[in-house]
Amino acid sequence: MNAQEQAEQAALATILKSVSPAAAATQKNYLISPSDLVDVTVYRETDLNRTIRVNAAGEISLPLVGALKVGGLSIIDAERVISDKLREFLVNPQITIFIKEYSSKQVFILGEVKSPGALPLPSEAPMTVLEAITKAGGFTGIAAPDRTRVIRNTADGKSQGISIPVSAITKEGQKDKDIPLAPNDVVYVPQSFF
Repeated sequence: MNAQEQAEQAALATILKSVSPAAAATQKNYLISPSDLVDVTVYRETDLNRTIRVNAAGEISLPLVGALKVGGLSIIDAERVISDKLREFLVNPQITIFIKEYSSKQVFILGEVKSPGALPLPSEAPMTVLEAITKAGGFTGIAAPDRTRVIRNTADGKSQGISIPVSAITKEGQKDKDIPLAPNDVVYVPQSFF
């Protein structure tokens, strides 16, 4: 690995470390939204466990307690609401909520683009790498477009790097190389070394 690649790997590692805490903080402070898919687990009461989608009114329906409004609440507050309702039927119910699927999905565009940051993923159609870069204002003057990478978390919790050959897409018309982005993907555009 040459010095340029080592510098790029170090910059990418720094960026990934900064994005991970931001993503964790986002989940911690996340307010439940309509269309989120949530896992509700009641400790030692497996008959009451449900995977359920929050309806447009921000409600979920659970056995024994019926419809409960959880939209707009943090995960901790929603767990408390469900626990309070279940106290009529159970002794000290312990509730855990896990957001299985977010309704508001986003990707992160970082590095040498004019407006780096998070972008919402549209639900109606997939967003490709070049569309995301365009929404982030395009490349800066010192960007290395052909070294653009997508960092994607896999199901086993590891990160996968996907190289995006921008010139092949824009100059040669190889649109199949402009991949659709998945929620929480990081698009990284490195700096060009002169």
